[in-house]
Amino acid sequence: MAPKGSQRVVKKVVAENRKARFNYEIIDTYEAGLVLMGTEVKSLREGKANIAESYASDEDGEIWLINSYLPEYLQANRFNHEPRRRRKLLLSGREIHRLRVGINREGMTLIPLKIYFNDRGRAKMELALAKGKKLHDKRETEKERDWNRQKGRLLRENS
Repeated sequence: MAPKGSQRVVKKVVAENRKARFNYEIIDTYEAGLVLMGTEVKSLREGKANIAESYASDEDGEIWLINSYLPEYLQANRFNHEPRRRRKLLLSGREIHRLRVGINREGMTLIPLKIYFNDRGRAKMELALAKGKKLHDKRETEKERDWNRQKGRLLRENS
């Protein structure tokens, strides 16, 4: 048995929004729980979720995940779920207030970055408060990424 202080936190990533960091400037990230049905959890465990075109919005003081895709669980028959239904996100009151201020006053967007299972087996979502990048910012990001790649190649050749 491992000593008490050396426990590792293992995250099993189920779905990831890879384009989010390219299209948006990430300001702050939050961890949110998801309100799911049983068949949605089983579908997530199969690893077939898609959050690429989804976003989160503030409605009536609650945060909702919209347009995420969790396919139906094949073994469930009539008790299955809708693949694109709205799902409630679980956050503390203080976090919801911060997100609402960012959305309403500063014109930011809530973007899901990834869905994963934490060490206790709970489905969690990493949610980001982000600003959309302009075209020139995207070009700058691409230039920087290419330069870092080229720099790494040069360092490997010279070593």
